[in-house]
Amino acid sequence: MALDNQKRKCGSKRSKAALRAVRSGDGPRVSLYEEVTATIITQLEAGIYPWAQPWSTAAAKQGLPRNAISGRAYSGINVLILWGAVIDGGYPSQDWLTFRQALAAGGYVRKGEKGQTIFYADRFTPDDDRKQEGESDAPRSIPFLKRFTVFNAAQCDDLPERLTAEPAPLPQRELHDQAEALIAATGADFRTGGSKAFYNVGEDYVQVPPQPAFTHQIDYYRTALHELGHWTGHRTRLDRDQSGRFETALYAREELCAELASAFLCAALGIVPTVRHADYLGSWLAALRQDNRAIFKAASQASKAADYLLAFTDRVPLRSECAV
Repeated sequence: MALDNQKRKCGSKRSKAALRAVRSGDGPRVSLYEEVTATIITQLEAGIYPWAQPWSTAAAKQGLPRNAISGRAYSGINVLILWGAVIDGGYPSQDWLTFRQALAAGGYVRKGEKGQTIFYADRFTPDDDRKQEGESDAPRSIPFLKRFTVFNAAQCDDLPERLTAEPAPLPQRELHDQAEALIAATGADFRTGGSKAFYNVGEDYVQVPPQPAFTHQIDYYRTALHELGHWTGHRTRLDRDQSGRFETALYAREELCAELASAFLCAALGIVPTVRHADYLGSWLAALRQDNRAIFKAASQASKAADYLLAFTDRVPLRSECAV
């Protein structure tokens, strides 16, 4: 136990030092993957889960962050980044826009306000490879990340009312109905009973304890959506590698994917759960420290899983609004 505590302290010091270097600009240039991963690790070590009830510790309305102009939801790692920014800034809005978008809309970003960096992921083919497309070898496709800076609507003045008006809250019972409708619409082999929640990969079914067994019944839906997140990874659906055993890095990545998918779905459906999986924290931190792209991969896979599930309903899927 003492050794574990010492390792945790050392890891905390390293992640905080990396984050300070990123923010100050000291030392060698840190990759975008390292920058975001250091931030997420620091939040987890401080007991902050960016994907768990981000609106409960701020004045913000529940929901996914979205671009204020297009109305499209952000996806993947950008959801976690912007939820964290809402917590830090105490913003009442989940709407974001660029400096130029604020001006084009007739408003402006207040002087002294700091923007939040988000990322656009894409691939490009070098010119030399394009010229060889007719040959047998396929052209190289190189992945890259590009930065964009956005500001919360609460950091702006004189925006049109349509960009700042608060949406009417959904009725509490309707929130439950939407989750029930989504579960039914998937056609998944969804079983209720027992004392454990899990997804059986081999037999392709989900099982969740009866709703009255939950201390807070709303958590039944969060748990059900978590297990359905696993369900999307089956080889006949999104085909994720689900062969990892308990306490392995592969297992931790799949659990993180399902946890984020549940958070994204809860936000899209207006469900505010109370539970947090603190028992997974150690394995998550280990996965993030081993691979600075792990959180990007998990968030991307989680958005795809949430899109896949929402496509069964008349809800608008979480299509990527990666940049602007």
